[in-house]
Amino acid sequence: MKQIKRWIQSYSLFIVFASLLLIVFEWLVRGEIIPSFIIPAPTSVIVMILENWRPLVLEHLSATMLEFFIGFFISVIGGVLLAVWMFFSKTVEKMLYPAVLISQMMPIIALSPIFVLWFGYTLWSKVAVTVLISFFPIVVGTYDGLKSGDKEYIELLRSMGATRWHTFTKLNIPMALPSFFSGLKLATVYALVGATIGEWLGASEGLGYYSRRMSGNLNAEGVFAAITILTIIGILLFSVMTAIEKKALHWKNTE
Repeated sequence: MKQIKRWIQSYSLFIVFASLLLIVFEWLVRGEIIPSFIIPAPTSVIVMILENWRPLVLEHLSATMLEFFIGFFISVIGGVLLAVWMFFSKTVEKMLYPAVLISQMMPIIALSPIFVLWFGYTLWSKVAVTVLISFFPIVVGTYDGLKSGDKEYIELLRSMGATRWHTFTKLNIPMALPSFFSGLKLATVYALVGATIGEWLGASEGLGYYSRRMSGNLNAEGVFAAITILTIIGILLFSVMTAIEKKALHWKNTE
């Protein structure tokens, strides 16, 4: 109950603002001030979700979440390993760090057809887009965190006979955790966006595919229904990562 009260106190202004915004949009659409094919009434979106929850959740949401989890898992494992490798090797850092930066400067929409060409209209073309988008914050967050170790602490540990591995496990990893979790939370959101983009460009199921199909049919309620579900899932995933971060960094929160 205490956590719920804290949550309400923290986000009460946002809840009030969002509620007023929804009421205003409902009034504008119902009063025919804004055409419903441009922005549907919030109640119409809710009705759309309730009437079509079975295909939306069981078919399309499940497909999007499968792409998300596979891509996110690959990003986390690969990103952490690459960051650690660059931390231990200056040669690898100089060779691969610019490549990681360049990968984020290339337009994802332009690369997506290439992934379709390589993997076809399969699960892996969507996973590839997801990994490409969510890989960057994991690598940068972990690497910058590992590099943030205080030199005075490092010198102290070495003067006490600590090896580089001991310094890495006892100092660098704990110091890197805040930056790692910051990157992890960003990657969570990016991975969901990546899966949706991949579905937009070539898929037969998923919320991205569903929203594209509804857009082609000029069904605004269907498009906003998919967007609403994706938004709720994104908030839930971000909240889970935040809770994990607080649990893992309990020592930092008690300072």
